[in-house]
Amino acid sequence: MSANTPIPFQTKTPRPAAPSEVHILWITAGLSCDGDTVSVTAAEQPSIEDVVMGAIPGLPKVHLHNPVLAYEVGGEFMKFFYDAERGNLEPFVLVVEGSIPNERVKSDGYWAAMGTDPKTGQPITTCEWIDRLAPKALAVVAAGTCATYGGIHAMAGNPTGCMGLADYLGWNWRSKADIPIVNVPGCPVQPDNFMETVLYLLYQASGLAPMIPLDDQLRPTWLFGKTVHEGCDRAGYYEQGDFASEYGSPKCIVKLGCWGPVVNCNVTKRGWMRGIGGCPNVGGICIGCTMPGFPDKFMPFMDEPPGASVSTATVAAYGKVIRALRAITNDTVNKEPRWRRPTTRLTTGYKPKTDTYAA
Repeated sequence: MSANTPIPFQTKTPRPAAPSEVHILWITAGLSCDGDTVSVTAAEQPSIEDVVMGAIPGLPKVHLHNPVLAYEVGGEFMKFFYDAERGNLEPFVLVVEGSIPNERVKSDGYWAAMGTDPKTGQPITTCEWIDRLAPKALAVVAAGTCATYGGIHAMAGNPTGCMGLADYLGWNWRSKADIPIVNVPGCPVQPDNFMETVLYLLYQASGLAPMIPLDDQLRPTWLFGKTVHEGCDRAGYYEQGDFASEYGSPKCIVKLGCWGPVVNCNVTKRGWMRGIGGCPNVGGICIGCTMPGFPDKFMPFMDEPPGASVSTATVAAYGKVIRALRAITNDTVNKEPRWRRPTTRLTTGYKPKTDTYAA
């Protein structure tokens, strides 16, 4: 083989052809407030409009079917879900919003449904739709804390049997493309976090990205790999043991009930919209809404978190010494060096316009 002969590309299994079109079937029939859908309309990195209008290079054409955002109504809207169930709408990504009320563990009737079964005339429950569509989906995404881990509706003693999508399908569940459930928590979900995750999956479907990296709670690692505290503008005050005693202070708000040091979320770094906002950034405590233990393990809200009294007392003692040492250093470096002749009398030859130059 000569040096100019091209080397043939070899692979054990041929890569499937990238789809020219992908449908996103978005179920909001879980127990929720549709707040995740509303939140995502504020995304800009990318925006929904950029994705569905083909403004992003390399993506297949995307069709979004969300009951809050769709212009179709009634049977015209439901047609896409029935087609997907019959295998006539491929490939598609299934997005589930809202916690899953599992009738199999509660015998009090059904709690959520979408559409009517033409064979029985009965509502099609949320669980039935997940059973029908999840096995045929390219990927399944849980949008918001209710869908990911159950959220408010899954608090202890709830009468609905509510749970997160991975609790319902199983934490080791895989789509037909061998993609795990993808959890994007938040109450509501941070807009760009969700759309960036969808964008990644679309690139993966096009063969332009590797398997999406997820942590042990099925969250995208690049979004939830750090804590609120690590990106917080107030973290420097914590390190110096300088804590707020009332709302409105720019100092660290851990003693007011903030769980930021132990909560996986990037909102302090990313902000809410256009880099602006995010709970501690605007003076609000972190209540742990991106965590699997929310809300039970984070209540009562606005009380100092367990263990915080020990950690803040330790940091306060350390921080007092650090602040004193830094004050000395600041006083030293906050002056010009002596060799630059900083004096109270002008020696530069400059003549002030008045004789009222003050030393």
